[in-house]
Amino acid sequence: MVVITLQRNKCIGCNYCVELAPNQFQMSKKDGKSVLLHSKDKKGFFTLKSNEEHIFDDCDKASKACPVKIISVKSV
Repeated sequence: MVVITLQRNKCIGCNYCVELAPNQFQMSKKDGKSVLLHSKDKKGFFTLKSNEEHIFDDCDKASKACPVKIISVKSV
């Protein structure tokens, strides 16, 4: 299982996550910040738990490219 977490309120809208993992992230037209698709919000932390192991690599690249380090990716 892959667990991805996005701390959305700290997003600066650089778009790296969307470029590297377009199936998991998109930019909000309202505020220009990243949205983790199909995630659940818990106090500003958006979390997605997925059994699709193939998404790990792209999301890990997005996490490493994020200039404000607000994306966490774990394989559990």
